[in-house]
Amino acid sequence: MRSAGFRRNRRIDRTAAAAIVTVLSLTLAACGTSSSSSDDDGDSGGGSSDPSAPLDPKAKVTLSIDCMPPAAKAAELKEWNEDVKEFNKTYPNVKINGKSTPGQCLEPPRFTAMLKAKSQPDVYYTYFTDLSQVLDNDGAEDISAYVTDKSVPALKDIDPGVLDVLKKDGKLYGLPTSNYTMGLLINRKLFEQAGLDPNSPPTTWEEVRTASDKIAGIGGGVSGFGEYSAGNNGGWHFTASIYGLGGDVVDATGKKAAFNTDLGKQVLENLRTMRWDDDSMGKTQLLKWGDLQKQIATDKLGMFLAAPDDITYMVQQLGAKYENFGMGPIPGSKATLFGGNNYMIKKGSSPDKIKAAIAWQNFKFLTPGKGQFEWDRTKTDKLPVGLPQPNFWLGESKTKDDALRSEHATMPVENFKPFMDNPVKGKAEPPKAQEIYKILDVAMSGVLTNKDADVDKLLSTAEQQVNQVLATQ
Repeated sequence: MRSAGFRRNRRIDRTAAAAIVTVLSLTLAACGTSSSSSDDDGDSGGGSSDPSAPLDPKAKVTLSIDCMPPAAKAAELKEWNEDVKEFNKTYPNVKINGKSTPGQCLEPPRFTAMLKAKSQPDVYYTYFTDLSQVLDNDGAEDISAYVTDKSVPALKDIDPGVLDVLKKDGKLYGLPTSNYTMGLLINRKLFEQAGLDPNSPPTTWEEVRTASDKIAGIGGGVSGFGEYSAGNNGGWHFTASIYGLGGDVVDATGKKAAFNTDLGKQVLENLRTMRWDDDSMGKTQLLKWGDLQKQIATDKLGMFLAAPDDITYMVQQLGAKYENFGMGPIPGSKATLFGGNNYMIKKGSSPDKIKAAIAWQNFKFLTPGKGQFEWDRTKTDKLPVGLPQPNFWLGESKTKDDALRSEHATMPVENFKPFMDNPVKGKAEPPKAQEIYKILDVAMSGVLTNKDADVDKLLSTAEQQVNQVLATQ
């Protein structure tokens, strides 16, 4: 699971760090390397250049792979090393040269500098939203011909929507490691105190309003519903909310704003009604990531829009308990914002290196019951089991993974049943996401801090500004 830093970083625009890219480019080679002096040491080639042919076990290949868990994450690093050892039983001549990067694995400035300097490892970690930046820098191999049901047996069971975000013009450039979709996170204790059923979270904004009012009625500084309106997080949640209602932020061309509609007005009016008419959202506003987590973890907030890994952060960092939380689908359920992580393979890699990289990813990240999905081991190592993510499986793989995840759960998985049993189609972030989110922060903060805010004017102004941003693509 990603740390809180990972969650924050996925909403930072990497291009905003361009001013320090040059300096970082000069120092990247010194960061996070393993004991091997060269990523290409020992590569002998000799395998078939046919992408559909399996990797020759005799071919010697060295793979540099970033985001190996750091020493501070002892359990995760132990599992990584165990997986390398197990992988080498099948591929004894593939050397996994793991790299543990100081700080967060995907710090935006470092990532941008790495791409520009062409210094990325053979197999490198990215977010779903990074494909355009990677391709603009000619940074990844087209692996379409290499990824088949032979090299990745569970390929048919990977959610097509997840694979689609890793494609451009029909070509596949990465394989997923994890994904998330937004839903409604609830505090089960407060639901019960308010006389609400925590096993049936609200599924419409009308139901959210009713539940929020009842929870706020508990008193003692408790708020029913919370929302962001600062740090680009308000615009991010506006996007999730309008997706849930069936709307969009940018039109299909990617060149024009699409939120100044009745659905966009509904998003803001819902919030204004709860904030001012019902007084169920509390008086403190201009909240950003981390604020709502602290409120709900201390039983001061009934619900907010979130991804499942917020729960891990609250348990591990804020001392909350897994059993106190539940999740339901995003209100409206027409679509939901989603994201995730994946690995790509450096442009210019040899066929053997590409095959070895895919074989490693298949073993470590894409096989139910193995690698990251070896849930019995995860439980033994005292890591969390039972959260509804990664959640990119369909068909037989989903059935198998769900059973293993439930069998070895370290938390009450039934709390997430409304979320899991009512999957909502994921939808990617808009282009120029962070710039758009910053603009939409103003609209969100407007209705949450000003009782008399003009919703039409807020949306009209935001529309003009977003159109200007999109015109610069």
